[in-house]
Amino acid sequence: MNNKQKDIVIGMFGFGVVGEGLYKILQQTPSLNARIKKSCIKHPGKKRNAPEELFTTDKDVLLNDKEINVIVEVIDDSTAAFEIVSTALKNGKAVVSASKKMVAEHLAELLELQKETGQPFLCEAAACASIPVIRNLEEYYDNDLLHSIRAVVNGSTNFILTKMFDDKISFQDALILAQQLGFAESDPSLDVEGYDAVNKWVILLNHAYGIVETIDHVLFSGIQNIQLSDAMVAKEKGFDIKLVAQAKTLLNGKVAAYVLPEFVRLDDQLAFVKNEFNGVVIESGFADRQFFYGKGAGSLATGSAVMSDVSALRYGYKYEYKKRYHHTPKELTSEFYVRVYISFDDIKKIQKEDFEWIEEWHAGLERSYLTGVIHFAKLQKSTWWKENGVSLILAADGIIEEIDSRNAKRRSLELAGIHL
Repeated sequence: MNNKQKDIVIGMFGFGVVGEGLYKILQQTPSLNARIKKSCIKHPGKKRNAPEELFTTDKDVLLNDKEINVIVEVIDDSTAAFEIVSTALKNGKAVVSASKKMVAEHLAELLELQKETGQPFLCEAAACASIPVIRNLEEYYDNDLLHSIRAVVNGSTNFILTKMFDDKISFQDALILAQQLGFAESDPSLDVEGYDAVNKWVILLNHAYGIVETIDHVLFSGIQNIQLSDAMVAKEKGFDIKLVAQAKTLLNGKVAAYVLPEFVRLDDQLAFVKNEFNGVVIESGFADRQFFYGKGAGSLATGSAVMSDVSALRYGYKYEYKKRYHHTPKELTSEFYVRVYISFDDIKKIQKEDFEWIEEWHAGLERSYLTGVIHFAKLQKSTWWKENGVSLILAADGIIEEIDSRNAKRRSLELAGIHL
């Protein structure tokens, strides 16, 4: 690695919340020897807090400028973002990106481009905004010693769940409040249905375990079907509810990974992650458990992660992807069981035959719930548990690796008076 700092001349795509955050941060930190030469924008007439001469609508002005040695990409169009990033890398420019959807959709291609061009591609801001989780996974944890990584990676859903718990308001009212405060978009489906979280998880699975997958192969759901009654049940049982992204090394060496709502014990570090904050808990063989906490969204929080990547480029830093290229990458598996809580308004919506057994059954006037054990592959192959009127929440420590189903199978179903 070169010890001599080099001057960074930036061409930036996008000047929204994150772009303006980076612009402000660079103005306040002249010691970085980094400046934005040009920013490419879509709507030139819009009022912006920067000199007019900074902006252009022509992407080639940035991509073909030989003085610009770093492209910072902070736009929300994943197709356009990939075109910009791939062109920049081929043109010999380092790239810093905050676009989780683009990285998740084009992960395999981005790895190939980095190999071909030898140029760095850094994307800390695409995972957990202000939390430096990618750099830690890259530099600190060996994939054979990494036991698990659990995280709250979406601030919007976490804000909504916090309001449902702490203020006892409905999902819909909490969502409206999140939109009013700017924590959720006018179309909140990417957040509340889990797409944003699983995009981030695809990125982190690569840096944690060397796994390269698309979101089609990672089971996920959001919080769209969680009811206030679920929050009340959780509270009675001494739990919180979080949208948790998890990856765990199983006894067979393979990895269980998903993004699902989960009951979280009140003494679990993730229970302390409130409102729009993110949190990551990493467990490894000898370092035991480490907890990272910070803002998961916002102008300066995300801008600071972009700036950290820009700063690292002064010393020629790049991801080495040791888990992928220097170790045998881990492999995802569906061969395990999970303990789940499911609430519903109509028993006909529940595929009872999918369960190994049911442990608890509660019939209510408006809404009922059960807890039981189900094979993970059955969740992957079905959608009944995502339908309107059904809410699935993973139990705390919900992964069960091996069960002796011969003795227990269907026993509790029969005790509950349910016959398959």
